[in-house]
Amino acid sequence: MVTIADVAQAAGVSISTVSYVMSGKRAISQETRDRVEKAIDSLGFSPHAGARSLASRSTNVIGLQAPLRTGVDVHVVMQIVTGVVTQARKHGYDILLLASDDSKALQRAAKGSMVDALLVMDVESDDPRIDTLSSLSHPSVLIGLPEGRRTIPCVDFDFEAAGWLAVDRLVALGHRRLALIGSPPEVMARHTAYADRLARGFLAACEASGVTGTVHPCPSTAEAVATVAGVMADDPEITGFFVHNEGALPHVAATIAQSGRQRGDALDIIALCPEDVARSVPGLADSIAVPAEGMGAAATDMICEILANGAKPSVRLLPPALTGSTTAP
Repeated sequence: MVTIADVAQAAGVSISTVSYVMSGKRAISQETRDRVEKAIDSLGFSPHAGARSLASRSTNVIGLQAPLRTGVDVHVVMQIVTGVVTQARKHGYDILLLASDDSKALQRAAKGSMVDALLVMDVESDDPRIDTLSSLSHPSVLIGLPEGRRTIPCVDFDFEAAGWLAVDRLVALGHRRLALIGSPPEVMARHTAYADRLARGFLAACEASGVTGTVHPCPSTAEAVATVAGVMADDPEITGFFVHNEGALPHVAATIAQSGRQRGDALDIIALCPEDVARSVPGLADSIAVPAEGMGAAATDMICEILANGAKPSVRLLPPALTGSTTAP
C-alpha cells in the first residue's frame, strides 16, 4: 500500500510538506505543490478520509438539508440539488444529503465532524432551524429568505420581485382583476418563505397598479381543477391569472382555457416555474423562469467563499425575468 512517506520520497520533499500540501494549513510554493500532486497522482495515493480529517480538520463535505415535505415540488427541489452537487464538485467538495426537516440532523452532522459547512433548503419565514445554525461553529447558508434580521447568509430567487413583474405583465395585457393561484395549502400554512414573499409582492403590485388581486392556495394535483373553477365562479370578472404551482399548472391552464372559450373572454396566464415546465404547457401568455439549478450553484459558491475567505453574511437574490411566449400578444 502506498504511504505518505512514498509520496514524500517520490517528490523529494519531507512528509510534513506532503501533509501541508494536502491540508492547506501552510503556504507551499507552486513548484513544490505541483511536484507533490504529481507524485500523489502517479502513485495513486489516497489517504484515509478519517486520517485526512484529523490532520486538516476538514472533510471536504458540505451537508445539504433538502427535506421533502408535503406539498413541495420534487422536480424543483431536485433541480436545486443538481445545482448544488454540480457546483460543489467544481470546488472540490462532496455533498452529504440530509433528508430530515429538523434541527437535530444539522446538529448531528456538524458536531459529528461529518461536514465542513451546511446548506439548508425549504426555509420558512420564521424558521426554527436558524437558531440552531447560529449556535453551531460550522458556517451555513440558507437557500431561502426568512423574515427579520438575517444572521445567516441567504441565497434565493427574488420571489417578491417576481410578483411585481407578473402583475405588471398582466396589467399591460389589459387585465384589472387578477388571481394568484399559488402553492398547496400546507406550504402556505407553514409560511414557507417563497410563498409568503410571492404573495406579498403580488398584492403590493396590485395595489400600486390600482387593480384587484386575490391569493388562492391550490393543490398540486388534478384537484386544482376544482380550486380554479371555484375561483372563477366566485369572481367571474377575474381575467388575469398568475400561477406558481408546477404540479397544478397543466390542470389550471386547461381549465382556464376551456372557461375562456365557453365565455368568449380573453383570459391570460403568467406562470412562474422552471423553463422546461413552461414549455410543456400550451396557452401561456408568458412565464417567469425559476432558475432552480442557478440557485443551488449560487448557494454553493457562497458557502465555498465563506469556507475559503471567511466572508461575512450576505443576501443574494437572483432577479426574475419574463421568458416570453409565442402565444403572447
